[in-house]
Amino acid sequence: MIRQKLDDAAVSGRLSELQGWTLAKDGRAIEKHFVFKDFREAFGFMTQCALAAEKLDHHPEWSNVYRKVHVLLTTHSANGLTELDFRLAVLMDMAARDAA
Repeated sequence: MIRQKLDDAAVSGRLSELQGWTLAKDGRAIEKHFVFKDFREAFGFMTQCALAAEKLDHHPEWSNVYRKVHVLLTTHSANGLTELDFRLAVLMDMAARDAA
């Protein structure tokens, strides 16, 4: 699959459609901090997201400490953001709602 880097206007437009996601300082990624009730919910969220990421063949950079999950999405092969990053962000937001 060809992963075409989005221009600044497209990134801004897509980012405005998301809740709580911000542009990383370098402008080549989006990120979000998720906070859950406990570790079980956080891990359930990560499991659901891992399955979605595998289907998209697009994997997040993320970390987990107890009930918190930090996510960074970028497309390394495009050296920036592609539509896949935003598709995965939407799926992650849906998983977070399901986990709560």
